[in-house]
Parts: sequence; structure tokens; C-alpha cells
Amino acid sequence: MTISDSTVAIIGTGNIGSTLAANFAAGGQDFLLAGRDQEAAHKIASDLNRHAEVVSIDEVVERADVLVLAVWLDVFEQLIAQYGERLAGKVIIDPTNPIGPDGTGGFKKIIGEQESSGQVLAGLLPAGARLVKAFGTLSAPTLSSAARREPERAVQFYAAADDTAGDLVAELIRTGGYEPVRVGGLGQSIRIEMFGDLHEYGALGRVVTKSEALAAV
Repeated sequence: MTISDSTVAIIGTGNIGSTLAANFAAGGQDFLLAGRDQEAAHKIASDLNRHAEVVSIDEVVERADVLVLAVWLDVFEQLIAQYGERLAGKVIIDPTNPIGPDGTGGFKKIIGEQESSGQVLAGLLPAGARLVKAFGTLSAPTLSSAARREPERAVQFYAAADDTAGDLVAELIRTGGYEPVRVGGLGQSIRIEMFGDLHEYGALGRVVTKSEALAAV
């Protein structure tokens, strides 16, 4: 199966969800869009030249083969608990960063220092659901501004335990205007989450090209 043969969906209408929607639409990708705020979803879709179809979250879970859950970690966990076995057989894309306010205007990690949200969420999914870590390595403004760079595209890192699921997400990354670089399995998720060595807000600190990315990996 390729991305062109798959039904793609985004759940979430915040900064990351809306930016991914714009990037996918710019690459000609049709997709389903859902969120708790349906008015926001319709507003986003109205600017995307009919590439986005606004539906309920229930309908996304029913119809989509590939789901980007562009939501906070706790909401992601709630959605897994709510839909459970209905997620089996689907590719679930996780852009989450396990962070929260630190009380001084910044952010802190809200799970163990050696834990990644990618591994936590993968452990909650039903058998047959395949999680891929992607689309959370750059902030929303950078995710928008760095798309479709010329002459050499910027990189989006991803981590996948399943090769087929990883290949689908790599296609979607290209559609969104980036060059995909796999960092390994889900055990490497921590590297591409906030504060990780391959994150914009971590040791890497910036957008990179493929040659730079491969040197860093």
C-alpha cells in the first residue's frame, strides 16, 4: 500500500495539526480532518482547496488507514482508551512531545527522563496498530516555513518499528515538503522528541539537510 492508496487523516486543529494540514494540501494530499473544535476544523479546511474533508473523530477512526494524532500526550492516551481495538490495523503517527509548563515560563518533561512518549503510546495501542514517531521534531512555525526548501529539502526525522508503516510515513513526509530520514525503531523516539539530540529544541537546534541529518544520526 502507498499513501496514494491510503485514506489519511489528521486529528487535531492546533498549531501542529493546522500546519500539517496546510503542508499536506500543498503537496496535493487529500485527507480527513477532525478535532474537538469542529468550527476550527472547518476554518482550516476552507483554505485548503478542497483537499481536507471535515468529519467527526468517530468517522476518522472508521475510515482512515493512516492517522496523525496532532494532540497533547494526555489526549492521545484518552483517544487510545476510547477507541481501543478500532485502531487495530491502522498506522498511527505520533508527533507528541511529552512536555508541560515548568512554572517559570518554560517547559519540562512530564514523563521519566529516559522515557519517550512514542514508546509509552506504542505500549497502549492494541495489537495490529503500528505506531510511527514523526512530525514532532520541528516547532509549528518552522514546520511551516521550512517546507519545500530549494534546492535541497529540509529533513523530517521519523522512527518506526514496522518497515511498511515507516515507508508510508516517509511518503507522507515527502508529500508535506520534507526529506524523510529514519532514525531507527521506536526505541530511538526519545532522540526526536523535545530536548532530544535530533530535535529543534534539543542538541540539534535547527533545521538540517539530508547530508547533515545522516551525519547526526
